[in-house]
Amino acid sequence: MSDERRKFTRESAEQRKLDLIEATLELVAEKGVRGATVRGIADRAQVTQGLIRHYFSSKEDLITAAFEHHMTQMTDLTFAPVTQVQGSAREQLRVFVRSSLMPPVVDPRSIALWAGFLNKVQHDAQMKDVHAKTYVHFRDQLEGLIRAALEEADMPTEPEQLYRLATACNGLIDGLWMEGGALPEAFAPGELSQIGLYSVGAIIGLSLVD
Repeated sequence: MSDERRKFTRESAEQRKLDLIEATLELVAEKGVRGATVRGIADRAQVTQGLIRHYFSSKEDLITAAFEHHMTQMTDLTFAPVTQVQGSAREQLRVFVRSSLMPPVVDPRSIALWAGFLNKVQHDAQMKDVHAKTYVHFRDQLEGLIRAALEEADMPTEPEQLYRLATACNGLIDGLWMEGGALPEAFAPGELSQIGLYSVGAIIGLSLVD
């Protein structure tokens, strides 16, 4: 057994699972879901195929776990800068929009992963459930930021309208994120985030551009 394989056996169960998930994500980004075979994942993680089956009952379970990990990580990367803001609710929303449309969130690899997973999401109930859960979680957090910013500006909004605003802003950000990751050379540094700030502000009726 190689040094790498011996090291792998000494890792905790959670770390082993994470290593398998990371190997899966690498292959999905490179070759799509079909190209991420159990053998390929085992080779990339430098483990045996049997060890994969020890932690995941099937390739489908591993793919679903990798998808959920990726989507959760993207949400965490987006909202992490917001937690550092000590200023106003408006500033928190501004930071959220900027972080949504800048590296490391906007990244060609993330677009490759989304494209690789998309067909699976449409045809696999487990994947669709994960997508629904992570989407709603993201949108609800965004709705909370919009609500706070509007209340701070003395512009309270009914829950139904807040839902619509959050859904529209989420769709806008998703579209810009996708274009920025697919065509990074098409935008000047900071251009996407400025477009996002202007457009989200226009949707909610509160300027986010200084």
